[in-house]
Amino acid sequence: MPIRKIPKNYRNVTGIAASSKAIGDAQFESTLERDFLALLEFSPEVARFEVQPVKIEWRDEQGKPRSYTPDVLVEFEPSLGQRPWLCEVKYRNDIKKNWDDLHPKFRRGIRYARAHGWRFRLITEVEIRTPYLDNVRFLMPFRFREIPEADIEQALAEMRSGGRTTPADLIQTFSNNKWRQAEVLPAVWHLLANHRIGADLEARLTMDSPIWSLP
Repeated sequence: MPIRKIPKNYRNVTGIAASSKAIGDAQFESTLERDFLALLEFSPEVARFEVQPVKIEWRDEQGKPRSYTPDVLVEFEPSLGQRPWLCEVKYRNDIKKNWDDLHPKFRRGIRYARAHGWRFRLITEVEIRTPYLDNVRFLMPFRFREIPEADIEQALAEMRSGGRTTPADLIQTFSNNKWRQAEVLPAVWHLLANHRIGADLEARLTMDSPIWSLP
């Protein structure tokens, strides 16, 4: 469970994100943290994550008690052999403005992560606010949407037999009827959202984006 409870904040957006991977509540105290949690939830490489997992305590040079609570601990799928990340999520402007206060905390975070065999990562809007995030926001609602199994199987069969295609071309294999095509299109987004077919999600996803079958 999170080390400290995130209070309501009238300057930033706070809340709890829906998550199947979070250990405890997936609380966030800014839209940037919310977006980062969405990326973790979507990623097939992430096994689980925990918000505000540890409180690091020490005394400064004047003997004053200090503490620091990193934002997220990320654990990856074992098959990847990837060390966990202890992450701090901050806007770049906030880092620059508050560097004198943040720098000692980050140094302690690096030491703590190293002692536990983790990596300390500073995550900013540059890494989070990308076309990939836009695609994740679009696809996530389709992840758990109920889709007729027949449509899913037909889409997978068409892709296995036809190689690379696009969403526009794939739905045309179902029918020439526009209403039927609109009916089956969610099956394509559902398959992408669940990583059952592939696409370059680093680029903006459109009806003409290349998509392909996965092993």
